[in-house]
Amino acid sequence: MKQVLGRKQTSKNEDWIYAWEHIEELISLAEVKSYADASLKEIWRTVAGKNAAYAYSGGKDSIVLADLCEKAGISTGYFAYCDLDYPAFVAWVQEHKPSGVQMMHTGYGLDWLYHHQRLIFAEGQLGQRWHQISQRGPFTKMFFDNHLDMLIVGHRTIDGNFCGPDGFIRKQTGEVRYSPLRNWPHEALLGYIHYNSLSLPPIYQWKDGFVQGTHAWPEREFCSDDIMKGYREVYEIDPSIVLKAAEKLPSARHFLEEVGV
Repeated sequence: MKQVLGRKQTSKNEDWIYAWEHIEELISLAEVKSYADASLKEIWRTVAGKNAAYAYSGGKDSIVLADLCEKAGISTGYFAYCDLDYPAFVAWVQEHKPSGVQMMHTGYGLDWLYHHQRLIFAEGQLGQRWHQISQRGPFTKMFFDNHLDMLIVGHRTIDGNFCGPDGFIRKQTGEVRYSPLRNWPHEALLGYIHYNSLSLPPIYQWKDGFVQGTHAWPEREFCSDDIMKGYREVYEIDPSIVLKAAEKLPSARHFLEEVGV
């Protein structure tokens, strides 16, 4: 295997596109199968006799995770979404998600965002709040609402995620998260999707899609210094998002006025 990608946060989107378009030159089917077989055996061994389900984000990591979990006999998953997600992305998930994945609306929308406008395109310490809102909070709800023994997640250390020394995060509350893909490099992940002919959502075709990932539109990164840049990028993806946001958010109305809409 030839690794050309580092952490998602430091790799450029063009590097990801290159890797995706040249994946057979970077990793072979046999190498991908080795990663998959090892993770599949670990999942079988780890979840035996446990009430386990997986978190499905609709992104590349969870697409691989879901396929492996399904092969391991784990058919239940949960997809957390809200009214701030891109409509085209949610529509893709509804069409392509495994049948056992249940849709879980988190309740966030424009009314909530109106009262938390500082979070629009926020980064740094303030931006970290999005992780609790869109990921950690829903993970906890998935775990306790469904009386799970463990929630299986697609986190990987190369993305900067803490996955625990043994692949487990065990909280004092009793919540348990398990990361079977923790040691996978990006090339193995892309290779698995390619060799298994799995579909990718439209987000990866949008501007900086591989870097931005499955975030809701107000989470869009690298726009904190120029909120108009953030709205411009969202508008280019789906104008209806900004038009609807302008009904509630002064910054969205200001953007539309600036571009003459």
